[in-house]
Amino acid sequence: MGMKTKLKSFFFLEDEEEMNERRVPNKEMEPNFHHQSPEANSNRQNVVSLQSVQKSSKVVLMEPRVYAEAQEIADHLKNRRSVVVNLQRIQHDQAVRIVDFLSGTVYAIGGDIQRIGASIFLCTPDNVEIAGNISELMDGDEFKDLRWT
Repeated sequence: MGMKTKLKSFFFLEDEEEMNERRVPNKEMEPNFHHQSPEANSNRQNVVSLQSVQKSSKVVLMEPRVYAEAQEIADHLKNRRSVVVNLQRIQHDQAVRIVDFLSGTVYAIGGDIQRIGASIFLCTPDNVEIAGNISELMDGDEFKDLRWT
């Protein structure tokens, strides 16, 4: 017996039966991996590969100049990246078409789209949850009265 084992047995930290079990391996105590129950096999199917979990999330900032760039934004969403879309430098009718296209895209992937500013939208895939909201600014005259001085 080693010194550590003697101290444990002196302070009754380990029963004598436990010590004997450690010394003599019991074949009945060893797990049998060849004959598993159906429950054990079904539990294996619930294991998620760590390779499928993304290590980092990205937020892409886009400022489309033409409607054709909406497809690039959709590709980012399909690759599970959030996209902030600034539509301030595009004609209003083109901006409406882009928002309509992106609304369909986020619906198809189970994501979300929210307006976060004047002509600025946040598009997220299904793995990103948006909490809270941003209130819209008031018209210019009303806003001037509320400014800090």
